[in-house]
Amino acid sequence: MTTNNDGSPLISAAGLREALASDRPPVLLDVRWQLGGPPGIEDYTLGHLPGAHFVALDQDLAAPAGPPGRGGRHPLPDPEEFGAALRRSGVSAGRPVVVYDGATSLAAARAWWLLRWAGHPEVRVLDGGFAAWQAAGLPVTTEVPEPAGGDFKPVPGQLPTVDGDGAAALARTGLLLDARAGERYRGESEPIDPRAGHIPGALSAPTTENVGPDGRFRPAAELAERFRALGAGERETAVYCGSGVTAAHQILALAVAGLPAALYPGSWSEWSSDATRPVAVTGQPG
Repeated sequence: MTTNNDGSPLISAAGLREALASDRPPVLLDVRWQLGGPPGIEDYTLGHLPGAHFVALDQDLAAPAGPPGRGGRHPLPDPEEFGAALRRSGVSAGRPVVVYDGATSLAAARAWWLLRWAGHPEVRVLDGGFAAWQAAGLPVTTEVPEPAGGDFKPVPGQLPTVDGDGAAALARTGLLLDARAGERYRGESEPIDPRAGHIPGALSAPTTENVGPDGRFRPAAELAERFRALGAGERETAVYCGSGVTAAHQILALAVAGLPAALYPGSWSEWSSDATRPVAVTGQPG
């Protein structure tokens, strides 16, 4: 995994400013998005990092939603279509990439994970996103760059994934983390998917606990302590969420802590729509 000089897959606003002024500046991808919110392109149009290309999560970083029990709400994108979108944004195999969103890196982490899964060797996330860049007093623009001619061709499978059966097995023999809000894990609320609850045997680990109030990731040592207390590092680990977006954020946080994990792309949206899959609706399992 390509990281910053300090061993992290994150980059600070100051670090990005230096990288952009170097003789090998990164390609910038703006991945602002929020579930149920206005399209991220609206925020991008109002202002973005100079030279950044907008990437739409729902169209470029996911395939259309699958049928019940298959794929979930944000299936992994078709590699050819994904590659074409990246090349239009100037992504090449020999040039670094930095992705960012509004502040919390929830959407940016999806882009980071997909690029790494597709085999790009140099991808980092702007810690704190657009908000951190603005807070540092760095320039923004409304100028939209022309489509660029990158050469990156995805080679899928460079990061591990599990399917529903694999997630169920890890919940029994390894560690399966549920990255959704605690009330959704417990089954107290389910605003989106067909059934409330969680995969039996999974442990709750909300992504909101990965970052501070400013949206920046907690220090690596704190994240390592958090995840090791749940058993990460001792057992094979996988993560799921609602549809595979915030689970990528959890995997990014684990990577910051130096801990590996697989993604269950279909996540709860796939699991809960399959009536043959069991659901747990109580607190942490014994």
